[in-house]
Amino acid sequence: MSQLDEIYRRSLEEPEAFWAEVASDIDWIKPWSSVLDRSRAPNFYRWFAGAQCNTCYNAVDRHADGGRGNQAAIIYDSPITGRKKTVTYSELKEQVARCAGAMTALGVTKGDRVIIYMPMIVEAVVAMLACARIGAVHSVVFGGFASNELATRIKDCRPKAILTASCGLEPGRIVAYQKLIEGALALAPDIVESVLVFKREEAPWDLKSGRDHDWDEALAAAAPADCVPVEATDPLYILYTSGTTGQPKGVVRDNGGHMVALKWSMKAIYGVDPGEVFWAGSDVGWVVGHSYIVYAPLLHGCTTVLFEGKPVGTPDAGTFWRVIADHGVTTFFTAPTAFRAIKKEDPKGELIGKYDLSKFRTLFLAGERCDTDTLAWAQEKLKVPVIDHWWQTETGWPVAANCMGLTPLPVKPGSPTRAVAGYNVQVIDDALKELPRGEMGAICIKLPLPPGCLPTLWNADQRYLDSYLVDYPGFYKTGDAGYMDEDGYLYIMSRIDDVINVAGHRLSTGAMEEILSCHPDVAECAVIGAADALKGQLPVGFLVLKSGVTRSEDEIIKDVIAMVRDQIGPVAAFKTATVVKRLPKTRSGKILRRSMSSLADGLETKAPATIDDPAILDEISESLSKIGYPSKG
Repeated sequence: MSQLDEIYRRSLEEPEAFWAEVASDIDWIKPWSSVLDRSRAPNFYRWFAGAQCNTCYNAVDRHADGGRGNQAAIIYDSPITGRKKTVTYSELKEQVARCAGAMTALGVTKGDRVIIYMPMIVEAVVAMLACARIGAVHSVVFGGFASNELATRIKDCRPKAILTASCGLEPGRIVAYQKLIEGALALAPDIVESVLVFKREEAPWDLKSGRDHDWDEALAAAAPADCVPVEATDPLYILYTSGTTGQPKGVVRDNGGHMVALKWSMKAIYGVDPGEVFWAGSDVGWVVGHSYIVYAPLLHGCTTVLFEGKPVGTPDAGTFWRVIADHGVTTFFTAPTAFRAIKKEDPKGELIGKYDLSKFRTLFLAGERCDTDTLAWAQEKLKVPVIDHWWQTETGWPVAANCMGLTPLPVKPGSPTRAVAGYNVQVIDDALKELPRGEMGAICIKLPLPPGCLPTLWNADQRYLDSYLVDYPGFYKTGDAGYMDEDGYLYIMSRIDDVINVAGHRLSTGAMEEILSCHPDVAECAVIGAADALKGQLPVGFLVLKSGVTRSEDEIIKDVIAMVRDQIGPVAAFKTATVVKRLPKTRSGKILRRSMSSLADGLETKAPATIDDPAILDEISESLSKIGYPSKG
């Protein structure tokens, strides 16, 4: 039995003993009374119950005070502004302690929620760690989200404070944040007491007396705060992810299990050693940013790269290679969509040759299924292992991966390799029976989930059960369908709900439909995900207009596109809609979105037996062809 097989076996057969050994890499204030608390089984489990710890201490202080004080903790690189900055572990400890002190002065205490609405700047990382330092629960909201999306999150987690910046930066565009936050606070009044604002020179902020506080002034005046002991089972953060109802789900992450899993993953999965430079090309607003820009690299004593830019256009398709060369990156993690954009701009990979990538040894891709063409292109041009791996906001760290720090396995294009230690992944049918190898079914994880995964949803235990556990009792439903081959390699083929994956961002088509249906001329609508060569999927809207509408179809389509952009944000990438006479439905009135998606993707689509009128699919196909679907790539 290989080292990898033995580790996997032990993690499933002896989970308490296995994770207790792994947990020795974390500094605990008080030891646990039980490694795995099963008192609320079969649905709710908690890791390291009874233990006390502090995530900020493990990510910052123990390195700053333990011999890595002068090592770079964060390298900030912004090709948009041309600025670069290195922050050592000692400097990070000072900034985080002062930020924590400033929040304490504003009345934020252990257990309070704090929303962080920031771009990719050092202060965003400082804000997250400062919350962890004093036991406050942070909820980072991606800076591209519109006011009503922010307001929804404010209403759900009821934060005492918001930490923000005056703007975010996109190529050629400044996104001023004050208008967005004012709009959110108007929609969710009388909840937020304080707003702490980091003023960037690119945009002003009009401080509101009694509510707003200047970041630099507040930190300068603050007494540095010490780390506060928290329970291992206390929440570290809430991260909202799309729900099928359009109402976001607040994924909860605990302190203890989160640290144990992420620290272990850095060496076991990514093959990275303390002191090395690790770069996850994501945003702190997404789970990749939480896990692999902030917490995992710092827990492991690495240097993490904070990149404010894009794969192309800042200034060209060689910017990734420039960052890797400039900062000695050994391991890089990004989404396949970024590589598709680079491949489109520089198909021969000529820009790669301009840079010294001698320290670069592994590329990891995740966020969506990696197509074989992109995988092959990256392998050929970079001459390093290219590792597709699979996980979710809910799991917080990889479910399936080629574990480069244990026993690397042969790459099979189209597969994220095998299940990682702790994850009992099975492909099952509706009767909970494990399917034969090669047969398509629901990809589920047998409970209990390993440390680091969500224990529940914020203030919504029943919704947690309904969303993830009810359909397959005893299992966590990933929402993905696929199969496992004879070697145990997983193949993730599709989603089994209405959440689509746009450039690695999970977005709800149901939420978009709710917006479209609010248009005064729209009687009925549907939004599907259509395959896109660059972004993985793009939303396509179908509108059935009310009778007697006199405005032109083009005007109405422009309206609904603007509405989605305004209410969800540019991240939705909603740019295409068409007017149809009717939507395909079952006899019971359910819209056949899956059939519509198949038509948009150019797949053979048979009319389901339950369809009300098979001729409607021909009408949908004709409408799709008028707007360029099936796409030719």
